Amino acid sequence: MRLPAWFAEPAEQSVPEPELRVSTLELFFDLVFVFTVTQLTHVLVTGLETPAPGHPAVTIGESTLRVVLLFGVMWWMYSGYVWLLNSVPPVRPARRVLVLLGMTGFLLMALAIPSTFDGGGPAFAVGYLLLVVVHGALYLQATRAIVRVIPFNLAATALIGAAAFVPAPYDYLLWAAALVLLWGSPYFIGQKGFSLRAAHVVERHGLLVIVVLGESMLAIGIGAADLTVDLGLGLAGALGLCLAACLWWAYFGGDDETAAEHALAAAEPVTRTRMILGAYFYGHIPILLGVVAVSGGIKKVIGHPLDPLKPSAAIMLGLGVALYLAGDFWFRRVLALGQTRVRSLAAAAALVTAAAGLWSAMAQLALLVLVLVTMLAVEHRASRILDA
Repeated sequence: MRLPAWFAEPAEQSVPEPELRVSTLELFFDLVFVFTVTQLTHVLVTGLETPAPGHPAVTIGESTLRVVLLFGVMWWMYSGYVWLLNSVPPVRPARRVLVLLGMTGFLLMALAIPSTFDGGGPAFAVGYLLLVVVHGALYLQATRAIVRVIPFNLAATALIGAAAFVPAPYDYLLWAAALVLLWGSPYFIGQKGFSLRAAHVVERHGLLVIVVLGESMLAIGIGAADLTVDLGLGLAGALGLCLAACLWWAYFGGDDETAAEHALAAAEPVTRTRMILGAYFYGHIPILLGVVAVSGGIKKVIGHPLDPLKPSAAIMLGLGVALYLAGDFWFRRVLALGQTRVRSLAAAAALVTAAAGLWSAMAQLALLVLVLVTMLAVEHRASRILDA
């Protein structure tokens, strides 16, 4: 992430850092967070379905806006806990209890997500406040720099809480203000004082991407519930698995994790923190939102694989893959990992597949798999030529 010229901090001397691996408690924490991602897929899909009697109609545009706002504020706090446990490993019982308390906040938010904009806002705000308080209290054990962050987190929580008592569309404005406050705060907080271990950050985000991709497989199971398993359903399920596998391969197929770890470890602490902010906070936003959109699209495909998709569903499926590749492109550019041009072309091609979805849902799914397989094959050939 490139910061304004007026923002400058002195470089800190790099020192050897003890190795820190992701703990099982952190994996447990991630599973709770991924439940919130599953709930976001549900919110997104409501914009494609006929509302139940007594429930207000929600357009795809409105459901998309809700997903972006909800994910945006939750991703800020999830990343905050990644940084927290990087600096304050949960090795003591008291720390573990506090982390579990933070998980309770995420669970409360996840349960409130489907109704956050329809009466469930106070529950979401309470869960968010719990996250913020636990995060700040624990982080103070590692660095006083967190004092610069806490006012932004509390102010955003107040805006989210106030939005629960404001009618639409003003509630969306308060949510947007909270999101801008959080995402823009690094420009004012600065990165000095947040020394992060490179290997832990790389491993933690890699494991999160795997778990979130597994959530896309849940979409297949949910979409196929109570359906007879015939040839069409079987092929659609297989193509959905192939699509998820290609997305996995795009992220994990090479030695990029090792290269990313080396690039971060070689940087001095302030520069490393900026690189992590750009690659793993901002860069992973479209990656995870892309998986949410892909999951929603696959859910619609599984139900009627041979039928045409609604334009909004076809665009959502193609856009999901494009977002994932765009985030991966951003992530690689920040860390100078290479193989970015072909991925930008593949992202554009993924958007074009929406036209095929208007003819057949399965045709679009097959084209998306073809685009990704072609991209991976071209990259593999290019890497072999470079190694020769």
